[in-house]
Amino acid sequence: MLTELQCKNFQPQEKSYKKFDSGGMFLLIKPNGNKYWHLKYKYAGKEKLMSLGVYPGISLKEARKKRDELKLKISENIDPVQEKRLAKNELKENVENTFENIASGWHQHKWENSQSKDARLELSRLRRHIFAHLGSLPIKKITAQQLIKTVRIMEEKGIFSEAQKTRCIVGQVFKYAIATKRAEHNLVQETAGAYTQPNVKHHPNFSEKELKEFLQNFSNFKGTVTTKLALKFLILTFVRSGELRGARWEEFNFEKNEWRIPAERMKMKEQHIVPLSKQALEVLDEARKYSSNGGQEGLVFPSVMNPSKPMSDNTLSKAFRDQGYHGKATPHGMRATASTILNENGFKPDVIERQLAHCERNKVRASYNHAQYLQERREMMNWWGNFVEKLEEK
Repeated sequence: MLTELQCKNFQPQEKSYKKFDSGGMFLLIKPNGNKYWHLKYKYAGKEKLMSLGVYPGISLKEARKKRDELKLKISENIDPVQEKRLAKNELKENVENTFENIASGWHQHKWENSQSKDARLELSRLRRHIFAHLGSLPIKKITAQQLIKTVRIMEEKGIFSEAQKTRCIVGQVFKYAIATKRAEHNLVQETAGAYTQPNVKHHPNFSEKELKEFLQNFSNFKGTVTTKLALKFLILTFVRSGELRGARWEEFNFEKNEWRIPAERMKMKEQHIVPLSKQALEVLDEARKYSSNGGQEGLVFPSVMNPSKPMSDNTLSKAFRDQGYHGKATPHGMRATASTILNENGFKPDVIERQLAHCERNKVRASYNHAQYLQERREMMNWWGNFVEKLEEK
């Protein structure tokens, strides 16, 4: 067995040499004078070598203590070299798979380096509310309690809607991590009941009786023909205002009677199919008469002041106000009107939600598939077109 004095006095030689202590431990003296502790052991019938540190930083006493700890592990059928390798890999994985790194990958994957307002807003919410608390943590090691605590910081500031939107973004990051096999659980879903729900301000919308009244007085509308047609098309398709105003003739398939809104124009960035009823097609036929190129390309509902730009959102809102419905109805409120009436008339909630192009957080239980429930949606939109037409009758 070695002594501390011997270890100190071993001198370098032309070649490296070993001085054994006990239990397979030895000191390796290199030609440059450096001295290294090693443990030679057998595991599963194979001879292996484990580094114990550098002398004199690791003394003889400390090296023996390390040796005894490792030999205990070997007796418990644990391979120290394999354990060290796994620990090193885990450390590397933890560094690479922090919440912030995965969130950045998710954002790039979703937006493909887009500089759109929505893309910037999502990243801004993560930076302002999440990264300082969870960003440096390995996503697998984030606990439900840590997530709840982080969200409650926002709730304590009274920004409940912001907290809800940010939580939805965090949920998307977890889904991405699960899909790329870097997480196993979506903590946002698992902690859903732990948060304060914001008071939702609903857009004013029509009852069936009010919709009937509005449609029957539509002939008295004082706005432009294009605005009148846009309003009628909005009622028949109940899409979002921005989706309607940006509609282009190239998006319509008149052989299939479909309007395919591109993903980049949809709130949820998924292509959306709107089956067109007979009544919706009639509106388009009328709109074609006022199109500068006969309805072959370009905007369907352009601005009167600048035909190269879409009709403004204020134009549609003003149309409701001018008809005497200020505070009673809005363009966006037509979606709630249609949803309520369709639900009351027995259409499946999932079919309605899919046609509204709502996201999963709005309780669509199905996956994002733009063609989902398409046949049922065709039937529903045809029914809706006939329903609107009957309401117009005096």
